[in-house]
Amino acid sequence: MQAATSTVDPAEVAKFEAMAAEWWDPHGKFKPLHMMNPIRLDYITRQVAAEFGRDLTAPAPFAGLRILDIGCGGGLLSEPMARLGAAVVGADAAEGNIPVARLHAEVQGLAIDYRHTTAEALAAAGEVFDVVLAMEIVEHVADPQAFLSTCQTLMKPGGLLVASTINRNPKSFMMAIVGAEWVMRWLPKGTHDWARFITPDELAGFLRGAGLDPVDRRGFVFNPVSWTWGVSDRDLSVNYVMAGLRRA
Repeated sequence: MQAATSTVDPAEVAKFEAMAAEWWDPHGKFKPLHMMNPIRLDYITRQVAAEFGRDLTAPAPFAGLRILDIGCGGGLLSEPMARLGAAVVGADAAEGNIPVARLHAEVQGLAIDYRHTTAEALAAAGEVFDVVLAMEIVEHVADPQAFLSTCQTLMKPGGLLVASTINRNPKSFMMAIVGAEWVMRWLPKGTHDWARFITPDELAGFLRGAGLDPVDRRGFVFNPVSWTWGVSDRDLSVNYVMAGLRRA
């Protein structure tokens, strides 16, 4: 199923395959994503609405849009996109994630095209999308530049890419690894490799190298007092997100 030039890292895939059954447990190993999901969705929906001139207060505002959620996991983003009216393809290299995602979507009455496949295989098949979501995946692929270049080929002219990842600095080591994995035990130890984290300038460079125009960047910031996540225009020191456009 995977193309010869796949950027999939089997060791990274195996980490998430081992946790597949817990995707929809808000208190399980994916608790950080459940906590962060509302602000991820707010950012994504605002970017999509702005780029494609959609009114988020209208019924099914994303009707007519085809969205790829690459590295979809259990469908935490695919499902809201489908509820907003988009035609959604959820793709993941971890085979165990797909039946979990399919079953949950079926129970919710949502028609989502979930596939055990890779970005490269989708590109080789000639698939194209209005929007590509690459959330919390870039730091797990073998070659970020090649992966994002593949994402660009999956985008229609005028298409939108939204990618989130983790910055690489001492603070991100303390927060994302020591804090999240060692102290809070939100994730199993070894889920993330600090050396594979990507700075915002590096990600912007990868996007430009892929023929995309970075148009926005924001931080996802955890407040330990209120125990909530927020979006910041300035603080990209740990988790952050970036939007890029394919102009032609």
